[in-house]
Amino acid sequence: MGGAALGGLTGPGAEAPVRPGSLGLLGGTFDPFHLGHLGLARAARDQMGLERVLVVPAAHPPHKPGRPISPALLRLAMVVAGVAGERRLEASRIEIDRPGPSYTVDTVAELLAASPSGAPADVVVILSAESFAGLASWHEPERLVALARFAVAPRAGHPDPDLDELVARLPGLAGRVDRLDLPPIAVSASEIRRRAAVGASLDGLVPPAVATLIRDNGLYRQHQPQETDRP
Repeated sequence: MGGAALGGLTGPGAEAPVRPGSLGLLGGTFDPFHLGHLGLARAARDQMGLERVLVVPAAHPPHKPGRPISPALLRLAMVVAGVAGERRLEASRIEIDRPGPSYTVDTVAELLAASPSGAPADVVVILSAESFAGLASWHEPERLVALARFAVAPRAGHPDPDLDELVARLPGLAGRVDRLDLPPIAVSASEIRRRAAVGASLDGLVPPAVATLIRDNGLYRQHQPQETDRP
């Protein structure tokens, strides 16, 4: 990897002290919500000391135009099932309830506006190295980096992005990025959909309650998308 490396955090065996008022945001299509997503949310919570982590299904993912996706409420139900019983992890319908494209910058701004008066702003956007590498192409990236910090997880098959290059394009990003310490995320939502389409076992890929929802609702039996999802 060229350029500056991403800063590391507390390792996977230790937890940072909880920072009161801190809020993590893990957004995605979650079609389906899988163990890679869950591991990422847990790592950010523990290593950054986040008081809460919201797992936010996108109602209208702007980066997936034209690809069939499961109904938003079914994807929300998978997130609800997947984080049930997980301390400080919550499913959120903030993007499902907001019309228009599901832009992360709008979600962060809405969360900050809803924080108690006088409370310090402390929002962390949680994402994979693959997604983070494309940050400059996101909707209003300069505004987003002014509002939030970023926690970046390794993604199998994708090197860490060149932080110097990203900061050159988005100067406000300097000092606002941390690298999560966890094994590279290797679970693929597209592979899970292919397995579900033929009735194969999803053990070790999704939380058991999510596997039950997929089976009971007959999800992914009608189509087998070929693209590989971001985590």
